Amino acid sequence: MTEIALTLQQWNGVEFPHVLAGSSSLPDYLAANGTVVSEQLAASGAILFRGFDVADSETFDAAVRAYGAPGFTYAESLSNAVRVNVTDRVFTANEAPPDTSIYLHHEMAQTPIYPSKLFFFCEIAADEGGATPLCRSDILLDRLRQSDRAFVDRLEREGVRYTNIMPASDDVGSGQGRSWRSTLDATSREDAETRLRKLGYDWEWQEDDSLRATTPVLDAVRQLRDGRTVFFNQLIAAFRGWSDSRNDPSRAIRFGGGEPITLTDMTEAIRLSDDLTFDMPWQSGDVVLVDNFLVMHGRRPFSGKRRVLASLIS
Repeated sequence: MTEIALTLQQWNGVEFPHVLAGSSSLPDYLAANGTVVSEQLAASGAILFRGFDVADSETFDAAVRAYGAPGFTYAESLSNAVRVNVTDRVFTANEAPPDTSIYLHHEMAQTPIYPSKLFFFCEIAADEGGATPLCRSDILLDRLRQSDRAFVDRLEREGVRYTNIMPASDDVGSGQGRSWRSTLDATSREDAETRLRKLGYDWEWQEDDSLRATTPVLDAVRQLRDGRTVFFNQLIAAFRGWSDSRNDPSRAIRFGGGEPITLTDMTEAIRLSDDLTFDMPWQSGDVVLVDNFLVMHGRRPFSGKRRVLASLIS
């Protein structure tokens, strides 16, 4: 296998992502060095483990468990994406077609329930493309305050609401194709409505048994424990990518007061995020740990077979 050279970013004197090279057992390494790894993650936002002996989903599962943090399962999440569980803690990252771009987002920030960290494992690298874009949201927010302070102030003042139409059955052709039955762990409309009511959502049933659901007001800017503030939301992904036979991106996001968030509002955030993005070029066996509060991620289109697995940390 040809080693892929990395040109890392530097933010405040810290490399992004932080690279840990090894040749031994990743489960053993994480079990022995979990505290140090967490400190490095807090500083950088993402860590690439390259060269460790991770060949399959079972070893990846063991590494996640060795890290010692509680899991956040796909079944309990409100993720829009169709995924397939491989173990109880490991699942496919997204079943959307290879030509589908998955734009920058914080995992499940469009819901009231989200994980704190994400593990990714590249079991099979794509023949071409398939990088995972990573973007530091604290740096993005700092730049956005400088160039579009009014938009940031409004996000902080009002928050945001997201609208998504969930199909009755999983639609693997869409990055937002998870059914309302799976998303809400519901076997009937009554079950779904009970869950939505508890979560504070508004909803409307469609003629084809799909479900139009709108979140309560959610924060779009988050303050971390160390005082940093981040662009913690799903706005870029929703505005650029929530498009399928049911969903129109122009209707997916609104300010908390109800007014649509438009291209004029989003242009600068999109431009800056594109400028700041680091594309993670996968090699088979790579594992990446991402701080979900500090770093956005996505997926570039690809050709050939690609298999990237994920596991979430509460």
